Order: sequence, then C-alpha cells, then structure tokens
Amino acid sequence: MPARYHHTMSVPDKADATLLLMPAWQSGIYFGVKLTSVFPGNADTGLPAVSATYLLSDGKTGSPLALVDGGELTARRTAAASALAADYLARKNAATLTMVGTGRLSANLIEAHCTTRQIETVTLWGRNFEKAKNNAQELREKLGVKVVAEQSLPKAVKHADIVSVATLSNDPLIQGEWLSDGCHLDLVGGFTPNMREANDTAVSRSRIFVDTRAGAMKEAGDLTIPLANGTLKPEEVQADLYDLTRGNNIGRISDNEITYFKSVGTALEDLAGAILAYENSKELLGA
Repeated sequence: MPARYHHTMSVPDKADATLLLMPAWQSGIYFGVKLTSVFPGNADTGLPAVSATYLLSDGKTGSPLALVDGGELTARRTAAASALAADYLARKNAATLTMVGTGRLSANLIEAHCTTRQIETVTLWGRNFEKAKNNAQELREKLGVKVVAEQSLPKAVKHADIVSVATLSNDPLIQGEWLSDGCHLDLVGGFTPNMREANDTAVSRSRIFVDTRAGAMKEAGDLTIPLANGTLKPEEVQADLYDLTRGNNIGRISDNEITYFKSVGTALEDLAGAILAYENSKELLGA
C-alpha cells in the first residue's frame, strides 16, 4: 500500500475540493484503487460532500472484477475501524455514546460502536438542530437504540463514555476540558493537515492512538498541529491498529484515563472491504 495521492482542486465561488487516489494490493490475488472526491461546498446545496468509486481487479490477470459503491464502502470500513479501536480503547462498561455530526457516516458509526459495547443511549449533535432531531428519530427506528438530539455540544460531550466525531470542520469542535475521566474520543472527519475536530487540551489530557502512523501523523491536523506546536511528541503516540490487533499494545490501561483515536483511513481497509463485498456477492449469486 503506497501513500495515498492527495490533490487540491479549486472550485469557482466555493471552498476548494480534494481528490484522493488510494491503491492497494495482495500480490497475485487482488488489487484495487478508490477514487474519492470531497466537495465541502455541496453542503450548501444539499448534495453529499463525498463521492467515491472503488475498482477491484484480479491480481493475476489485471482483469476488473467489481465496481463497488465507494461511498458505502468508505462509510462501512471507516466505522468498522473506529469500532475496532474502541474495542481496545473504550471502557468495557461504556453505555453512552455522543455522535458529533449528522452526515452520512453518523449512522454507520453509531451502529458500529453499538456492536462493541452495550450502548444504552446515543446523543446526536449537529450544527443544524432540526436535522439532528430528524436524524435521531430515523436512527431510533432503524437501530432500535435510544437516540436523542442535543442542542448543546458541551452538554452532549460531558456525559458521554464514547464521543465519536465525523465532521468537515477546520476548527476544533471538541474542547478537551469537556471530556470526562474515562472517556474515549473517536475522531474521524479531519483528513488534511488543516482540519481539526479537537483542541490541544484534548490531546494533552489523553493517551493517543491512530489507525496508521504513516497516515494520521502526516495528514491529520488533529495530530500534525499539536506535533508542530509541541503539545504532542511523536513518541507519545502510543500505538496504531497494527500494534493493538497484534497485542504489541494493550490499549486502555485504566478506567480513568482518556483515550484519543485519530483515523484518516487507509487503502488496506478499502481493499479488505471491497474483497469482502465481492466474495459475498459471489456467494449470493452462487458464482
């Protein structure tokens, strides 16, 4: 998996867009690439900010095998990675989840976190409170979990065992002083060095974990900015998912510590998800 290719594209009269190309392969088995575009200005017109397509091909012949909905793939693999991290980092008795953001990912993240912990109450916050209330009602019906909208972000964060954040914010939304002892903070949205979802206080109060060191420590403003200003030192990043899943780091070590997980995504997750979708579809079709 090489580093993903990251390009900024200007959009007349709107915020700049981003083009991402993410290749990965299993030698002689499969290879694939995801083409993703992020247009933040789409929020003003009600269109999705993120569009993506994934092409999976045969690793022996190069023949294309499947074209996968990149948005669905991204949402599912991103939420799965957050849930995987939370399984190592959230308290075992975590029962309250706050979801910050009402975009496409929010439903996937709520569903994924509910698979790793016995979540009793989900609090949903969004910049548009009416949208948050509507989404909360839909999620209650879809997931069978108590989901309530909250207008006050500090209140929503202070009472949460897990705080999951999926926004396109350039300025920190989560203030570290709001986090309760034992909280797990899951930061998903920011994927460039200029985007931030949590402030320096959140960093200084937490033990820091990432999906991949190569990606998160170079691309995520939630890490690159505190690394640049001295709030965080590289050696203070405890582990990535590779370390956690192999037992090189045990993750949470006490019920009182605050854990902080930052993901920017990785092409390996996309490849794994695309392979799973393709092989499941073959089974369903009897191929």
